[in-house]
Amino acid sequence: MLQGIVRESTGKKSTKALRRDGYLIANIYGKGLENISAAFKANDYIRAVRNKENIAFPISVDGKEMSVVAQAYESHPVAGNLLHVDLMVAQTGVVTHYMIPVTPVGTPVGYKNKGMLNLVKSRLRVKAAIENIPNDIKVEVSHLDVGDAIMVRDIAKIENVTFTDADRVAVVSVIKAK
Repeated sequence: MLQGIVRESTGKKSTKALRRDGYLIANIYGKGLENISAAFKANDYIRAVRNKENIAFPISVDGKEMSVVAQAYESHPVAGNLLHVDLMVAQTGVVTHYMIPVTPVGTPVGYKNKGMLNLVKSRLRVKAAIENIPNDIKVEVSHLDVGDAIMVRDIAKIENVTFTDADRVAVVSVIKAK
């Protein structure tokens, strides 16, 4: 479980001091809950996110344990290290928006025709309760040839989950290699 601390001061000076000490600044929020300004050790946070089994992962801040979902993050434009992360508390029964990763399955036919797989949207926005959210959305791409694409409307519907991206948006396509 990821351990965090509550930030007493949210000013620029204290934020810089925490970052210098190796902390990642985080905001934790949820429907009907009070926002929590927290900080996690940056390396511990990265390790916890990479090793999670599903979209939500457990944290502990100030003795309170909760399950959260990473909604947004901010990274340094040059160095690429994480600066800030927004975490939403995963409350059972509450319907909200989540970003679910897309996983292509199979080898496209277009590979033999000098094509390459283009993952246009690596994550799809869905609206559902946390207990209905899949870990990833698997898209079968073995039938795709050069110039073919799979749109949001072509993905199989998941029970109690609504796709909020437009139906005409391409998710995966096979393009001609240059």
